[in-house]
Amino acid sequence: MKKIEHIGIAVNNLNEANKLYTTLLNTPPYKEEEVESEGVITSFFEVGESKIELLAATREDSPIAKYIKKKGEGIHHIAFYVDNIESEIARLQKEGFVLLNDSPKKGADNKKIAFLHPKSAHGVLIELCEDLK
Repeated sequence: MKKIEHIGIAVNNLNEANKLYTTLLNTPPYKEEEVESEGVITSFFEVGESKIELLAATREDSPIAKYIKKKGEGIHHIAFYVDNIESEIARLQKEGFVLLNDSPKKGADNKKIAFLHPKSAHGVLIELCEDLK
């Protein structure tokens, strides 16, 4: 793992959250994108070498909607950048981690992604990210 790629924050209202984080970080989001397969719309802010990803549900059955209903708004996941997501998935499975994805899928911000189950990481949802080539 190379670095923290981003911290994902679940929000109820993306417009309100964008305004708040624009003021907080003194910069607007550089990208907003819908990931239809996950039922989410995302907004990204650059913070030094890392990013903040705001996530709002686009449908009631999406993972983000379920998360907010259960736990409320807040930090949803920490994403780590990796050079080779397939080999990192294999390494982590060999080490005994439970993955939510056995193979990477397309995510937001031009990335291939996979998630580790929170039970494998002391309650923290971990995302692995690699740039799409």
